[in-house]
Amino acid sequence: MKRTISLFLVAFMLCAISVPAFGWGQKGHRIIAQIAYDNLTRKARKAVDKTLGIKGMIYWSNWPDEIKSDTIYSTSYDWHFQDFNGGMSDSLVADALIHYPKEGGNLFKALDSLVNVQRNKVQSTKDKVHTLRFIVHLSGDRYCPMHMAHMDDRGGNDVRMKWFREDTRLHTVWDTHLIESQGYSFSEYAEKLEHEYAYRKKEIEQMSDAELLLMSYHKTEAIYAYQAAWDGNTYHYIYRWRQPMEEQLYIAGIRLAKLLNGIFK
Repeated sequence: MKRTISLFLVAFMLCAISVPAFGWGQKGHRIIAQIAYDNLTRKARKAVDKTLGIKGMIYWSNWPDEIKSDTIYSTSYDWHFQDFNGGMSDSLVADALIHYPKEGGNLFKALDSLVNVQRNKVQSTKDKVHTLRFIVHLSGDRYCPMHMAHMDDRGGNDVRMKWFREDTRLHTVWDTHLIESQGYSFSEYAEKLEHEYAYRKKEIEQMSDAELLLMSYHKTEAIYAYQAAWDGNTYHYIYRWRQPMEEQLYIAGIRLAKLLNGIFK
C-alpha cells in the first residue's frame, strides 16, 4: 500500500512540474522546415543535405525538443523562448535582439551564437549536425507567438482554457491545436501556405529582424487581449486566429531559408 501511494505521489509531482514548452509542435516545425527547404538556393540545399541528409532538415526539425531531457543538452531548455512583459515599448522589445535580456529565456542569444559557430568555427561532423539541427528548430521557435509571450504566466503555460471541451493551455493551443484543427499533413500545409503567401515572399525577405520581432510581439499582445474577452467558443477562436497563425508559419519558413542561404552562400 505504501509503495502504491509513493508511486502515485511521484507521478503527481511529475505531472505538476511538467510544463509544455514546445514551439509549434512537431507538425509546425516540419511545415516551417519544408517551406524553408523549398526556398533554399541550390548551393545551400546541397550543403544542408550533406550535413543532415536529403531533406534531413525537415525530418530532424523536432530533434531539439526531443532531446531536452538528455543531460548532455540540459542547458538548451531556455534556448527555445524569449518571453517578454506585456505592454512594453517597441524600442525595448527591439533592443532584446542586440542586448540580450537577463531573464525570460535565451532564444535570441542562443540562435545568434549557433549561427556564428556554424559560420566561423571548425567543428566535428557530429557538432556540425547538432548545431544545424538547433538552428533549423530555434529559427522556427522565434516566430511562435507563445515563445515570445508573457513571463508572468510562463509563455501562456499558466493560462488554462478549453479546446472543444478538453482542458488545455494557451501555449499548447498555439503549439499544436490551431495547426491540427486544419487537418492537413505537414507537406500539404506547407504547399498551401507557399501558394497563398507567395506574393509576400519578397517583402518578408526584405524586412529587418526588428520589424518581424515587433510584428510577432504585437500579435502576441493581441492574442492576450482576445483571450480576456473570448466567449469560449473554439470555432470562434479558430476563425479569428487561423490566418495570423499561418502567416507566422510562412514567415518562419522564409526567414529560415534566408538565414541558411546566407550561411551557405
